[in-house]
Amino acid sequence: MTSSGIPLDSANVLSTSLECILYGFSVLMFMGTVWALTYKCRMQDINRPISVVAIMLFLISTAHIVVDILRAEEGLVTYRDTFPGGPAGFFGDITQKSYATKHALYLLQTLLADGVVIYRCFVVWQTVWVIIIPSLLWCGSVVTGVAANYYIAQASSSTVIFTKSLAQWITAFVVLTIVTNFLSSGLLAYRIWVIDHNSSTIRATKRTMMPTVVRVLMDAAALYSATLVTTLICFLCSNNGEMVLVDMAVPIMAIAFYMVLIRIAITRQTRSCLSTVPSRTASEMEQGKLRPFQARICQLTLKDGVSSYGTGSEDRPSTCNAESPCQM
Repeated sequence: MTSSGIPLDSANVLSTSLECILYGFSVLMFMGTVWALTYKCRMQDINRPISVVAIMLFLISTAHIVVDILRAEEGLVTYRDTFPGGPAGFFGDITQKSYATKHALYLLQTLLADGVVIYRCFVVWQTVWVIIIPSLLWCGSVVTGVAANYYIAQASSSTVIFTKSLAQWITAFVVLTIVTNFLSSGLLAYRIWVIDHNSSTIRATKRTMMPTVVRVLMDAAALYSATLVTTLICFLCSNNGEMVLVDMAVPIMAIAFYMVLIRIAITRQTRSCLSTVPSRTASEMEQGKLRPFQARICQLTLKDGVSSYGTGSEDRPSTCNAESPCQM
């Protein structure tokens, strides 16, 4: 099957340029994420799993752009006059090791990003039953992604990326990734909204950071999903623009992850979560004008930029325990 759209050499130049720009943003946001995870935190209090994920996303993005730059240098300079078909022929040859390497890195980045969303969903719901379907979809992404990369590694020089035997695995991989992201993000946002809505009747104030959490999670999901949907459309149309979008998707996944942590860290720094009993009220209680009462307190704990909740019945003044940024 022949491809359409912009020439492959032009697509490679465009994809590498746009990826470099997005990678620059992701580097800045990675630095912001390091700040969000370590600000006013002791070493032992830092959330190590999330820190490892942030570092891995950054390393994979870095490795991917290095491979793309080397691939551009080979196609446009080293083999420009010797490779059959010139630069366009080189970039269309899926048997090149650099082609298989960059798509393997894309697969790792995708699985890691989707796994983080599923993990956040589990943290908020606190039950494994909710993440069964997203986890099965994630496993399907693993199978189809590995199969697609295997076919790429075994392909002949005459095979193109839009060949039916290869395209069906790639299409299945992208569709499963889109569904996994939509489902996990939807469950995550719904759970946060429901708990915030239920706890609004017992809160002393209507001001809460939960709408901000939901918005930033939805923004991240929308950014990632828009990239995937556009990639799928281009691929189904056998358009070379899918090369540009696949390369852009790698730093976008990292950016979507970083923006959640940074936005919530900024919100924490600008909002005081500790509520105290006013002096007038305390005086009235001492004079017997007000009677203490027992209330169910909704406790909020933020981990990894999302929220998990618990309720307890306590005979003490209501306080919102503002945890340090280390516990994200």
